[in-house]
Amino acid sequence: MKKSSLAIALLLAPSMAFAWPWSQDMANQISTKPQEIAGPDQSAMKPFPQRSVPVAGTTVWVKDMDAARKMANPVAADEKSVAKGGRLFAIYCTPCHGQSGTGDGLVGAKLIMKPWNLTASNDMHTWNAKEYPDGYIWGYMTLGGAVMPTYANDLSATERWHVVNYVRKVLQKGQAGQATVQAK
Repeated sequence: MKKSSLAIALLLAPSMAFAWPWSQDMANQISTKPQEIAGPDQSAMKPFPQRSVPVAGTTVWVKDMDAARKMANPVAADEKSVAKGGRLFAIYCTPCHGQSGTGDGLVGAKLIMKPWNLTASNDMHTWNAKEYPDGYIWGYMTLGGAVMPTYANDLSATERWHVVNYVRKVLQKGQAGQATVQAK
């Protein structure tokens, strides 16, 4: 009898240890969780102040690709913008699209679906500014696609426009001017 009682006590001891106050973790604390309503009336989240204006370079919310396609490129495709876009392209885009933009990057070579060829030598996409305006390229970076991840968290809205200018001016050899003029 004593041995069976001792065995039961030893089996239950670990489960009893979890009931002590030190077993609480950071997830079980008094705080506002994501998507949780805060405030004394529990009716809604705190709204933005009236007449608030977004700051340049912050996140731009776009509903979907149709809305992105209609967006005009607010960044002039000058040398400074193209240079910034080239540096950002080298960091974020070359692993898949390669330095040439043809989809021959080291990571892209391992993917089942080859990344899009962003150059004018593309058989699949003509990159005509009427068919694929600057907003389309910007939206694809923002929202992502079938294989391409979203870069909205990594690149600001302005930085994504710089990349669009680089793709148009350098990889597609001067289609940026046409696209920017037609989009505006």
